[in-house]
Amino acid sequence: MFDTKDDRKKMEGIIDRFKTEMKKVRTGRAHPDMLSGVKVEVYGQFMPLNQVANITASDATLLVITPFDPTNIQAISNAIRSDQSLGLNPSDDGRVIRVPIPPLTEERRKEIVKHASAKVEEAKVALRNIREDARKSVKIATEMSEDVKKRAEKEIDELTKEFNNKVEAEFKTKSEEIMKL
Repeated sequence: MFDTKDDRKKMEGIIDRFKTEMKKVRTGRAHPDMLSGVKVEVYGQFMPLNQVANITASDATLLVITPFDPTNIQAISNAIRSDQSLGLNPSDDGRVIRVPIPPLTEERRKEIVKHASAKVEEAKVALRNIREDARKSVKIATEMSEDVKKRAEKEIDELTKEFNNKVEAEFKTKSEEIMKL
């Protein structure tokens, strides 16, 4: 009998990564995860923003960043400003950085959905790669009869379809959230 537990675990890992990527996608409301992809050059190396500062959402339209070391304020501001996919313009008062989240225009919302759909395609490609690897291992298995191989391939295809549907559902939820005014 063919076991799909390892393939399921790999596919669940892809879904988890996809959900993490979707959290980074901007929806018009301030959320600390929006800045999770920002890398700041401090102490001669690039570090994730959450390792050099505390990020909070004071309300739906403002992120407040409190650096652990106040000398890094300029580097943090520059890192946020230079990330064009965010389109944010931070301001600082010497102690904290305030990042106002502007309301999204219809055009910008569509652009964000398009960007998110690229992440969907990446996840689906990764799922297909796992499916192909599993199908190859079934084909080369000599101890299996043809009937068992056919059942295993069908099981792998159903598993892939299940996880593709999860990706689609997550994307649909996120795109509705983005397009909501």
